Amino acid sequence: MRKTWILLLVALFVGVGCVGADAKEFLSIATGGVAGVYYPLGGGLAQVLSSHLKDVEVTAESSNASAANINLIANHEVQMALVQNDVASRAVAGAKPFKAPVKNLRMIASLYPEHLQCITVKGNGVKTLNDLKGKRVSVGAPGSGVADSVAPIFSVAGIKYADVNADFLDFNNTAERIQDGQLDAGFVLAGYPTSAVMALAAQKPIDLVAFDDATLDALIKAYPFFAKDVIPAGTYSGVDHDTLTPAVIAVLVCDADIPEAIVYDITKTIFENLAELRPVHDKAKLISLEKALDGAAINVHPGAAKYYAEKGMKVRQF
Repeated sequence: MRKTWILLLVALFVGVGCVGADAKEFLSIATGGVAGVYYPLGGGLAQVLSSHLKDVEVTAESSNASAANINLIANHEVQMALVQNDVASRAVAGAKPFKAPVKNLRMIASLYPEHLQCITVKGNGVKTLNDLKGKRVSVGAPGSGVADSVAPIFSVAGIKYADVNADFLDFNNTAERIQDGQLDAGFVLAGYPTSAVMALAAQKPIDLVAFDDATLDALIKAYPFFAKDVIPAGTYSGVDHDTLTPAVIAVLVCDADIPEAIVYDITKTIFENLAELRPVHDKAKLISLEKALDGAAINVHPGAAKYYAEKGMKVRQF
């Protein structure tokens, strides 16, 4: 009898050991609305990571993007997120829209530039930022990077929210209301081409509002995380001119509490399997190890920093 009990206990301990060995770490990536770039890119990242990391299962979740994503990390509700570098910078500083510094936010990698796109309809008289005054304008969903970027742009351009009939809408609703004639213009901040804008351009003759050099120079001087860039002619149907516009950097961030070894494996897996990620979206083709630290505005997670150091890259900490 005693021998039988001993054998049962040994079997139990072995079974428990096997369960522990096979246990997976479940991680979530907060992305954005289904019409933007974050959603398909986050899904692609989740698939690549899950297929190559045997002890990690990653899922992507739709969300309200940058500021909302950072709040999810601050509350430990998700482990990773796609956000703008400017919003991440404000988060760790405790600047608006954040009520206090987000102390557990860390960067994994810079991914690609995101362009602020001011969409309007041809023939409605909106050709410059100043033409937005008195118009019905979507300025981004509450808590989104769009809303956080439009505010400093309006400030530099001398536009007050009271000067426009403002709606706070996400990508999909912005496009839908422009199509239905309920909006004169709307802002989208995403890598181009953005699916919501492409769908709108297929239904209605749209145009993109260009920023002038003086406004962009003043914007970059006041807010250095912005960069000057161009959306090429032909990106959207019917828009036959280059459009000068500001850009920020989309970055992958995470909770500082994720173990160093896991973030190291995540970082390594991303950059060693880019060929699998690039078909997900055109912007994924811009992701590279050489640009992985571009626009870094917050501290890099030690696990990611370890990988970059192995590649001979200098990691700046703040």
